[in-house]
Amino acid sequence: MKIVINALSARLGGGQTYLKNLLAHLPEQPDLDILIYAPASLRLPEDRRIRRGITIWPTENPVLRTLWEKVVLPRVLAKESAQILFCPGGVIALKNVPSGCKTVTMFRNMIPFDPAALARIPLGLQKVRNFILKRVMLRSMADAGLTIFISDHARRTIEALTRVGNPVTIPHGINEAFRTHAQTLQRPAWLPTGEYLLYVSRFDVYKHQFEVASAFAALPSDLASRYKLLLVGETDEVLVRKVTELARNKGLEEQILVVGPVAYADLPAAYHHATVNLFASSCENCPNILLEALGAGRPVLSSDVMPMPEFGVDAVGYFSPTDPKSICDALLRVLRDESHRNELAAAAARRSADFDWAKTSRTTWQHITGLVTQ
Repeated sequence: MKIVINALSARLGGGQTYLKNLLAHLPEQPDLDILIYAPASLRLPEDRRIRRGITIWPTENPVLRTLWEKVVLPRVLAKESAQILFCPGGVIALKNVPSGCKTVTMFRNMIPFDPAALARIPLGLQKVRNFILKRVMLRSMADAGLTIFISDHARRTIEALTRVGNPVTIPHGINEAFRTHAQTLQRPAWLPTGEYLLYVSRFDVYKHQFEVASAFAALPSDLASRYKLLLVGETDEVLVRKVTELARNKGLEEQILVVGPVAYADLPAAYHHATVNLFASSCENCPNILLEALGAGRPVLSSDVMPMPEFGVDAVGYFSPTDPKSICDALLRVLRDESHRNELAAAAARRSADFDWAKTSRTTWQHITGLVTQ
């Protein structure tokens, strides 16, 4: 069975994490032949059934990438006699797929379909890009032979806008490295001394780091002085400045710490040693960071905006991500009440068992390869 994967847009962590796990759990099919086009930064597993494709011109630029997908990719599919074209980035750019080749896409990017998130983006190229993406993604999902959704919330959103012929919901899994609740991990040297609250996420307008910092600043002085708030993730100059100015004005420069990005391999220990793990995003499709935090078996407080409750259910404490008082109230309860902390910690560990990459991959390959036998 010949499958071509167009993953050239998988330049960030989430997309690459998905592909690494999917390719690490291939089905037991000796005739499987996968040709994948992906950024050089994506390391592929050593498997004779996987080949890396090389593009004939640079594809880092979205315009050049789309041109390659429209002009060259159809020739690749024909030459390979491909039976499946899988576009996990959500866009099937080519209009004419060779006869006998079925198409598969995924819905990963929720921002073009979230009015609140779009409203926070200033007028400019990014807003235009999301407007175009919405139209292209809807067309791709309507035309695809199979559309993979990673949350029921996302599936309902799209099915309210267009007819999706063959939808399936397959949530992501949790890497085994993040299942640390029954382990003893060494504390990384980059972590500060003492107890800390952890929020892992790149800075963005819908991630609400400023609201989280404002909530921490509103804590009673005995708590604010006891804990540190660690904001870990890729930074944005404007948003970071707001947080650092708040910390300075409140005299909390030593307590509210913008750590910036850290190595992915360092995150399990960071979740593991946190007193509380926070996740305050208001626009997600499948919240991988929330799932990874659950695996640590530490108390988790999360945004109450869907799809977070779909994944956290009753194992998580919730707050409104746009309301610092709501976040502060949730923090107060979990920090003041040891029994509540212990209940949330145990519930997080139990809930994490429901998300497994081996299961996710097995189900995904069953649906993809099933298109050929239908």
